[in-house]
Amino acid sequence: MPSSLEIFANLFYLVSVLLAARNSVHTWAVGLVGCALFGWLFFSVQLYADVTLQGFFIATSLLGWWSWLRGRNGEPMPISRTAWPGLGLALSIAVVVAVAYGALLHHFTDAYAPFIDSLVLTFSVLAQLLLMRRKLETWYGWLLVNTLAVPLFASRELYLTAFIYLLFWCNAWYGLYCWRRELKAQAA
Repeated sequence: MPSSLEIFANLFYLVSVLLAARNSVHTWAVGLVGCALFGWLFFSVQLYADVTLQGFFIATSLLGWWSWLRGRNGEPMPISRTAWPGLGLALSIAVVVAVAYGALLHHFTDAYAPFIDSLVLTFSVLAQLLLMRRKLETWYGWLLVNTLAVPLFASRELYLTAFIYLLFWCNAWYGLYCWRRELKAQAA
């Protein structure tokens, strides 16, 4: 049976992710609460890279909130695409950092699945940075993150969280669809 902490963390984060797919600025405020609760939850089950990730999400949620409201010379930021050379470099850096952080966790902590947990961390960081800039490719990043996170969380018996991340995976497809449609409308 999931704990109250797991239920509330998932509830807040689920609403935040749904708001992101709908391109709503309120995603950031609701997400702040969810991130704080998830940080506490992940610490309790020794997923330390995910605790680090929640701290990152809290900081970037504040920046993303500001950026979405006033990130383009005081006007809301439109959806855009990421240049492939920059995205390829960012993906390479994410993998290298994940391997290094996973090695640190493996050697110096009692972390569970430190390398997979670190991949969830680094790809989430990349996807979050893309989300903050309203880049379409954020949704591909979230698809990858959720593909890794669902079995990781299930293996720690966080079944509710694994199920919610499966819903996030579906929502990432929905977000990709919505943002593609909006990007086409912007171009017209």
